[in-house]
Amino acid sequence: MATTDTYINAQVKEYYGRVLKSRDDLQTNACCTAEDLPPRIKAILKELDPELIERSYGCGAPFPELLEGRTVLDLGCGTGKDVYVAARLVGPDGFVIGVDMTEEQLAVARRHVDSQMRAFGYDQPNVDFRMGYIEDLDCAGIEDDSVDVVISNCVINLSPDKARVFSEIMRVLRPGGELYFSDVFADRRLPAELRDDPVLYGECLSGALYREDFRRIMVDLGCADVREVSGYAITIDSPEIEARIGFANFRSSTIRAFKLDSLEDRCEDYGQVAWYLGTIPDHPHAFALDQGHVFETGKPMLVCGNTAAMLEDTRFALHFRVQGDRATHFGVFDCGEAPGEDTGGCC
Repeated sequence: MATTDTYINAQVKEYYGRVLKSRDDLQTNACCTAEDLPPRIKAILKELDPELIERSYGCGAPFPELLEGRTVLDLGCGTGKDVYVAARLVGPDGFVIGVDMTEEQLAVARRHVDSQMRAFGYDQPNVDFRMGYIEDLDCAGIEDDSVDVVISNCVINLSPDKARVFSEIMRVLRPGGELYFSDVFADRRLPAELRDDPVLYGECLSGALYREDFRRIMVDLGCADVREVSGYAITIDSPEIEARIGFANFRSSTIRAFKLDSLEDRCEDYGQVAWYLGTIPDHPHAFALDQGHVFETGKPMLVCGNTAAMLEDTRFALHFRVQGDRATHFGVFDCGEAPGEDTGGCC
C-alpha cells in the first residue's frame, strides 16, 4: 500500500479506534443518520446490545429489501451493528461477513456474537468478522462472485483509494448482485491537503467523493447506471470545522447499483412495461426502487431498458412482471424530473 494511503489508514484507525468512544464524541452530524428508520429496522435495533448502538457511526440505513437467505458483506463494519441487523434480515439460512481494519472495533463486535445469536434464536452463528482492508478484500478471504449484496455505512469516504474499493466490490459481487451503501458526497473535488486533517477526515468530510467522480468510477467498472434511493443535505454544526471546509456542500446519500452487463450509460426506450406484484415484505401497496421509480402494486409503468434489467435480472425478478425485450429501440427514454441529485442513468 502506498505511503500516503498507509498514513490515511493510520489516521482513521486512530480516530475510530482510540479517539471516538461513542457517537457523542463526533464533532459534526456527517457520520450520524438523520433519516427515519423503517419500522422493521427499529424493531431489530431493540434486540441489539446497547454497546453496539452507542459505538456505531453511520449516515444512513443500508439495508435493501429481500435479504433473506442471502450472503451479505458489510464493508467497514466497525463494532458490528449493521452486521447484526443484516444477520436478522438474512435469517438463519443467510450469512453476513463484516470486514474492518480497526482491531478495537472488531473486538467489540466479536464479543457479542454468542449473545446476539441467542437473542435472535439462531442455533449457529451466521456472522463472521474479519480483519482486513476494504481496498483488498482478497486478503480477507472474499472470493470472486461470492456475495449477493454488499453494504456499507459511511465508510467508503474514509478510504484513500476509492476506485480500488469499488473495483473490489464489483469483483466479489455475483452477477445480478447489488451494492447498497450510504455515504457522504461532495459537490466538488476537495483540496488534497484537507485529507491530512485527522478531524476533517475522521468526520467523513474531507474524504468525501465528488459526485461526478463517483459516477465516472462506476462507469469505468462497467456499472453505467447507479441510483439514489434517499438522501439529505448535511449541515456542519461546528463553527471551527465550518470555517475550514464550509466552502463545499455535502450530501448523505443511499445508493444502489447492480452488477449487470446489460446496463447502458443512458436510459434507452425499448417499449418495456413493468408491474409490481405487491409481494415484497413490508411493501404491499408500492415499492420504490429509487427516488425516481415508485411502482404502485398492479399498475403498469413504462420503464427504460436499465430499469427493466434491474427488475428482471436480479433477486427482484419474482416480484415484478416485465413485458417486452430489447428487440425494438424507440430512442432515449424520457425520465422526466427526478428528485434528489442525479447520479447517472434514470434516477
